Amino acid sequence: MLTPPRTVVRREGGIYAMERALRRRGFRYVAGADEAGRGACAGPLVAAAAVLPEGRRGEIDGLTDSKLLTPAARERIYAEVVERALAYAVVIIPAAEVDLRGLHVCNLAAMRRALASLSTAPEYVLTDGFGVDGLGVPGLAVWKGDQVAACVAAASVLAKVTRDRIMVELDDRHPGYGFAEHKGYITAEHTAALERQGPCPEHRFSYVNVATVSGRIGHPPRTRRPAGLGGIESMARAGQLGSTVGVALGERPRPSASVGEDVAMEGGVG
Repeated sequence: MLTPPRTVVRREGGIYAMERALRRRGFRYVAGADEAGRGACAGPLVAAAAVLPEGRRGEIDGLTDSKLLTPAARERIYAEVVERALAYAVVIIPAAEVDLRGLHVCNLAAMRRALASLSTAPEYVLTDGFGVDGLGVPGLAVWKGDQVAACVAAASVLAKVTRDRIMVELDDRHPGYGFAEHKGYITAEHTAALERQGPCPEHRFSYVNVATVSGRIGHPPRTRRPAGLGGIESMARAGQLGSTVGVALGERPRPSASVGEDVAMEGGVG
């Protein structure tokens, strides 16, 4: 049995090395996917996907993991990605749906939907941290992919900026929590506000800290959200509700590949 050819990517090749190597193997359209908001206990989960063009047009100054950028740099790079990308897509999953479906299921579904929504169909997919099955094209999960693959970094910026903008808007609608500053993550200030005010509809009741202050810690995670609290209905009317239909509840992450001196990307990786 023949062994599939291996594409070796070396760390010193920089953030564009993976896409260049894959294009040399015949994969012209390489998409990256990433998310923002997994660790937050309030606000939506946002996933994004992007395909950058070949050559100089696809090289964006300062592109890297969105968490390593200043807000001003993220906004600049966001605008450049939107202008230059061959295709990009963003999917928003509200807190109520995260509670209903579970974080991991929603995360996989959001990235799968973002990739499926690209106007340029990808021929290879790179994801940050864990793989997404069922895409119909080869792919690779890369450890710290948003720092070593340009298309993943672009998706990271799209997701982060979109989510941050939403959290600033939510700060106006739900004052007192500091959403505009901590963006729904579990900071000391957010914890103090939760204890003082209790949770709002944009909090994720499936999370232990929110369930504790709401008095619903004794409920199973997917039943902790109080009935009639809202979230899904209002987001659906706004056209922002994500879809998790057809996602296997038992799906689990696959191991990711670290990027070092010898990373091999097999053409048949699913």
